[in-house]
Amino acid sequence: MANEDTEFAVIVIGAGINGAGIARDAAMRGLSVLLVDKGDIGGGTSSWSTRLIHGGLRYLEHGELGLVRESLREREALLKVAPHLVRPLRLLLPVYKNARRGLWTIRAGMLAYDALSFHKSLPNHRMLSRAQTLREVPALEPEGLLGAAVYSDAQVEFAERLVLENVLSAVEHGATVITYAHVDKLMVENGKVCGIEFTNEKRGKKGLARGTIVINAAGPWVDQVLKSDSGNSPPLIGGTKGSHIVVAPFAGAPDTAVYVEAETDGRPFFIIPWDNKYLIGTTDTRYYGDLDQVRIESDEIDYLLHETNRVMPSAKLTREQILFAYSGVRPLPFTTDADEQRITRRHFIRPHPERDNLFSIVGGKLTTYRSLAAHAVDAVFKKLGRNSPECKTDRDPLPGAATPDFDAFCRDLKQRSPLSAATNDRLLRIYGTRAALIAGVIHEEQSLAEVFDGETGAIAAEVLFAFKHEMANTLADCMFRRTMVGFNSTCGLNAVDAAAATAQKYLGWSDERLNCEIAEYRNEVFRLRAR
Repeated sequence: MANEDTEFAVIVIGAGINGAGIARDAAMRGLSVLLVDKGDIGGGTSSWSTRLIHGGLRYLEHGELGLVRESLREREALLKVAPHLVRPLRLLLPVYKNARRGLWTIRAGMLAYDALSFHKSLPNHRMLSRAQTLREVPALEPEGLLGAAVYSDAQVEFAERLVLENVLSAVEHGATVITYAHVDKLMVENGKVCGIEFTNEKRGKKGLARGTIVINAAGPWVDQVLKSDSGNSPPLIGGTKGSHIVVAPFAGAPDTAVYVEAETDGRPFFIIPWDNKYLIGTTDTRYYGDLDQVRIESDEIDYLLHETNRVMPSAKLTREQILFAYSGVRPLPFTTDADEQRITRRHFIRPHPERDNLFSIVGGKLTTYRSLAAHAVDAVFKKLGRNSPECKTDRDPLPGAATPDFDAFCRDLKQRSPLSAATNDRLLRIYGTRAALIAGVIHEEQSLAEVFDGETGAIAAEVLFAFKHEMANTLADCMFRRTMVGFNSTCGLNAVDAAAATAQKYLGWSDERLNCEIAEYRNEVFRLRAR
């Protein structure tokens, strides 16, 4: 526990993807780091994205070539350092008559996309005729269809695990992490920020930590953190809300992800195979409400259902077919621009002249978190007046890929493991090389190999592993951001009792804690299923 006797070189507020990436990079470069979050690791905006690692094809039309190039470079880096979490994704972009973006425009954009990613390992685009497009995705609306482009990007199926593994790596390099620690106040002495005062929500205790540099990476909550010391900073964040719905496979559901222009507002949206289901989104609207109570609205549901059924008429999706939905607020720069789509997706590392030694992170996205972190840590070393060691996060693998040959590791584990092929595949897909550690847990107690969720095939050892080795504090942490069972078709409600029983048996939970954890989990599920 950090206290008044502890001093860090860097305190990072916010354990989303940006904060996690900064903590990892800083720790790897030898800085003493404290990472704090008012909730769980990856429990905020990072959990509510479209789960793509992409080059930003649509940024081309806004002339943000630098951002596209950076995104494509980062996509390639993540494919290498996290192959168990970031995988190639094939996308089809259909083009219809009278759409805002015609065939020639799409073709030009694809050529530019390929040219800007000349070092990529993924294949170049292909243009398809109308007939070829319908052979590829037969369920597409044929009327007015001119053709399509097929291209490659990448998907991070479980973005929560990407955040977690950055934090695990930071800890391996000496970082301290405190979750469920609400920052009450920035400590200021002689005009310089020198630490934080916080409340540990789980222990009900106050604490403080001193730090030479404080980085405010709280995402949409950046302005709230800045207000904690009674400062009068103008707003930095002008977030927009993005909502998604998740459905089971439907009539005509494509094997390929589809990226299509909405008829309603011309905004591109996705229909993506995800976790044996389909992820449909996203919306892009201004949000001024409670950042801790962001939920999908009725008109957003109507929009996503209408546009999906329009482009794939055989789907006939209804509200009753929605398994769950989620929403988040993008931490975009504050602007008075009325067009949400025109707000830049670039990131900014903002110093605060009136509060020396403080930086705020504005913007950023999953794809470019690593380069953002590198820039932020460079800024820290410059502020400290020290030479910056080399950043290695673009080539040092994350913990779940820590092996010279990931494919060979997978083959070897499958050959040696006493578990079923399905279980091995699941463990490798979620934990990568850390699957071997779970096998070690089972070796000590064979009953932990039992499946506690028939739909996903999750085993009891994963519950124990989440709490003992992956910093889970609550059942929701375990289900949503460690085992990923919370994203099954019932949001884990079919498995929560079994998971809690395992925790009680092996972690010594009282009946009171067991009942409390289940009740709190059901409350979190309500946010996903309320519509």
